[in-house]
Amino acid sequence: MKNYYDLLEVTPKASKEIIEKAYKVLIKKYHPDLYSGEERIYAENKTRDLNEAYRILTSDFLREQYDLELEKETKFSQNDINKRNSRRNENLNNNISNNGYENRKIKQHKVGTIMSMVDLIKEIFKKRKKGERKPIKREDKIAALLTLIIVVILGVILWFIPATNSFIRDIIPF
Repeated sequence: MKNYYDLLEVTPKASKEIIEKAYKVLIKKYHPDLYSGEERIYAENKTRDLNEAYRILTSDFLREQYDLELEKETKFSQNDINKRNSRRNENLNNNISNNGYENRKIKQHKVGTIMSMVDLIKEIFKKRKKGERKPIKREDKIAALLTLIIVVILGVILWFIPATNSFIRDIIPF
């Protein structure tokens, strides 16, 4: 099932006015007369999909039906993802126990979240016992540096987005 909200680049809670504006912008962008050859065929297909999405999302009844179907599909796909992840964790645990690492705890992180980066840094420094002054491993330094770079880049990106600018200004003390 096509996700018409993604196709029109709007959120599921978008009003009819926002959907209409997004539709008009995208229709102008993908108008087939602006393209030739293979690009024209792609633009025609895109225009057809945009028209279908607009027709369904601007009709109250059709949008309600579509939202119900989308919710069912999302729940179904989420169950598939959960099953796949549980199988992956079982395989990981089996591989660890087969390799003789039964006592080692492996903490699962959600990839791509700031909290996972913070947890990773905490784990690195928890491994160092108090009072010991062992040098930090090279890969730990690289991980910390990459984390810092990612956080700075995200901060700069969020700084230039008007909706998040004030939030970033509140976080930064200067």
